[in-house]
Amino acid sequence: MAAATLPAIVPNRLTARAQLPIRSLPAAAGAAAGGRARVAGLVVKATATAEPPTAPVRSTPTKAAVLVDKAEADKLQRLKTAYLERIVPILKEEFGYTNIHEVPKIEKIVVNCGMGDAEQNSKGLEAAIRDLALITGQRPAKTRAKKSIATFKLREGTTVGAAVTLRGNMMYYFLDRLINLGLPRTRDFQGINPNSFDGHGNYSIGMRDQSVFPEIRYEALGKQRGMDVCITTTAKTDNEAQRLLALMGMPFREGGGPAVVVRKKKKKAIHFESKSRGRK
Repeated sequence: MAAATLPAIVPNRLTARAQLPIRSLPAAAGAAAGGRARVAGLVVKATATAEPPTAPVRSTPTKAAVLVDKAEADKLQRLKTAYLERIVPILKEEFGYTNIHEVPKIEKIVVNCGMGDAEQNSKGLEAAIRDLALITGQRPAKTRAKKSIATFKLREGTTVGAAVTLRGNMMYYFLDRLINLGLPRTRDFQGINPNSFDGHGNYSIGMRDQSVFPEIRYEALGKQRGMDVCITTTAKTDNEAQRLLALMGMPFREGGGPAVVVRKKKKKAIHFESKSRGRK
């Protein structure tokens, strides 16, 4: 039998493919399986052709992991939500506001912690700043004396404490914690004084102990330290401001209220010169 002729082998970067005649199919099959085929005294080593690489399948992007549940996030702003949805309509109806911008609202809250020995006690000042930051969630600033007072041995520019001004969401969050957490934990608490308005719709609260907030440990304080809270509103009268705070849940003491101050107009001083002056 005449030997079968082999066609020219075309080199390839991936494999060397040998085209064999039909009679050599079994041998070619064995070669494709990784073996060797002997054809007409030649040893041809054939390998399986590599399939072209498939394109990587892109996985559909999954939603980002939610660290804070929406229900929990709403709880942080529940006081602001209650003001916008429930308190504003009540105030418009009671006081007869025609424009929604006339409805009083809280503008800012200033939390102040005064220290008489702030210059001599630097560690105590840093501790007060740290405690205010834990309570309010915002870094406070040092307060300095605006004028010199010889009676208190105070010079202008001397550090006298720390204060922080809260606005926006942090303001509502702190007020919510003050009403529902801080004040009820005060010892012998019977409500706050409703007469502490300044006549312009602003209210001030004095707290003797900061440890009523769970972030502050009494052992870490070393000594009892208090703070002042001043709530500034856009109300024109104290009655409007008290109603606003009462609807927010401020626990006012019963049997009192802001005193209505009637401001009388000053009369012009009229000097009459007697025509009979100098006459007998």
